[in-house]
Amino acid sequence: MKEIDIVESRHLKKDVSEFKVGDNVRVSLKVKEGDKTRTQAFEGTVICRRGRGTSETFTVLRTTQTDTIEKTFFLHSPVVEAIQVVKSGKPGKSKLYNLRKKK
Repeated sequence: MKEIDIVESRHLKKDVSEFKVGDNVRVSLKVKEGDKTRTQAFEGTVICRRGRGTSETFTVLRTTQTDTIEKTFFLHSPVVEAIQVVKSGKPGKSKLYNLRKKK
C-alpha cells in the first residue's frame, strides 16, 4: 500500500451501501440551517461513478415533468448520511450521460 492509502483509510466510511450505475437511489443529506440540522432526501438515477478513496464521487440525475436536476456527491463525505437503493438497474454502459438529453 502507498502511504497516501494508509492516511486515507482512516477517513473512509465503513457502512457504504453497494450500488452501481443505472440504479435508482435515495441519498439522505444533512442540511444545516442556522443552528438546526435536518435530513433532506434526493432521489434519482446514478449516471456516473468515478474515482477511488476519499475522492470517489457519484452523480445522480433526477428528472421531473418540467426540469432535470443533476447533482454530484462525494461518497465518503460527512454530509451524505445514507444511500438507499430504491430500484436496481441493468445498464449497457458504465456512464449514462445520454439520459441528460432524454425527455
